[in-house]
Amino acid sequence: MNNDILLTPVPTAKRRAPKIRYFAYGPNMNPEQIQERCSNPVVIGPARLPGYQMAFFGYSWIWDSGMETVIPAPGKDLWGVIYELGSTDADSLDAWQDIRLNGTGSYFHSPVVIFSPEGEQYEAVLYRKDILGTPTPPSREFLEFILQGARIHGLPESYVKTLAEIPSKDAAYSVPRRRDEDRDALRTTSCPDCSSLIDEYSGLEGKAEKTE
Repeated sequence: MNNDILLTPVPTAKRRAPKIRYFAYGPNMNPEQIQERCSNPVVIGPARLPGYQMAFFGYSWIWDSGMETVIPAPGKDLWGVIYELGSTDADSLDAWQDIRLNGTGSYFHSPVVIFSPEGEQYEAVLYRKDILGTPTPPSREFLEFILQGARIHGLPESYVKTLAEIPSKDAAYSVPRRRDEDRDALRTTSCPDCSSLIDEYSGLEGKAEKTE
């Protein structure tokens, strides 16, 4: 009798790369920009962040404009778009937004709880500025680029109207200024000081609820 046991290999599940939910409220709502900076951003849909609004501080020479961020605003809703991003896209977007582990970057990660138009709850991450300073109006061109994204994704008309009423100024030169640079380098080159949205998001995802 043959006592040898025939062992059949048990298939193992292929490990899936981590994904995060990213809440875009500014120019990354615009498909033109998010598709330039990410290879496969998946749109989940519109969502709102209660108690916040968009404001502009600092300066972007790309748009000759103030830079978008979020600030507390009791009683108001900040609307935006939820994207699902893989690790490579999250790192690429971090590099574009100048996220740095040493805290010297233009933006940092902020975990938030947001709600779909149907009331479904999501945990996500957004970008916000740490140092604000004096408010700086957006350029008209930058604001219109943001508005394009809001309209494309079907954000509430009342909210789009509120955005359109934000005071702005004409850019002093042709904008945006960095459309011709090689973006592929950001997707293949790691930054030693750049942190990943994946690290910030890890452990955040919980059970979605239907009520706020």
